[in-house]
Parts: sequence; structure tokens; C-alpha cells
Amino acid sequence: MTELIESGRIADLILVIIFIEAAAFCGLVLLARIRLPILGLLLNLGAGAGLLLALRAVATDAGWIEVGAWLGVALGAHLGDLFWRLRSRAEIGSV
Repeated sequence: MTELIESGRIADLILVIIFIEAAAFCGLVLLARIRLPILGLLLNLGAGAGLLLALRAVATDAGWIEVGAWLGVALGAHLGDLFWRLRSRAEIGSV
């Protein structure tokens, strides 16, 4: 277990789970025609994936630029998610 964490492979395993989750959500929307806030879900998963990739970069002793880049990706996805949620809420409130 220690090797799994210290090598950063744990982040890879969790990223696979996130990818499966995103594919499942997209499949539900496209194939089953279930109405889900897919953009918000994908942005939220993207923020989590960015944080996991930053964690993996730290665990593998990557440089600060790579860590900062992944944190920037996470921030961008998080801000996109917040914007999408606030915009959706404003549209509901204006009805």
C-alpha cells in the first residue's frame, strides 16, 4: 500500500474511476435520455481530476511548474463549475 501511494499510482487508479464515472454519466444522458446537469458534473469531475494529478505530481517529485499547472487546471474547472451553477440558479430565480 505504501508503494501505491508513494509512487503516485493511487492517483492513477482514482482517475480511472473518475473516467468511468464520467463515461457512465454521459452514457445515461445520451443513451437513456436521462436529464442530468452533465456540464456541471463533468466540470466537477475535472476539478477533482486536476487535484489528483497535482497530488500525483507531488508524489512523484515533479517540478513546481507541473504541480502548479495541474492546480491551475483544477481551478479553471472549479471556476467553470461555479459559474455554471450560479448561471443556472440565476435563470431559475428569474422565472
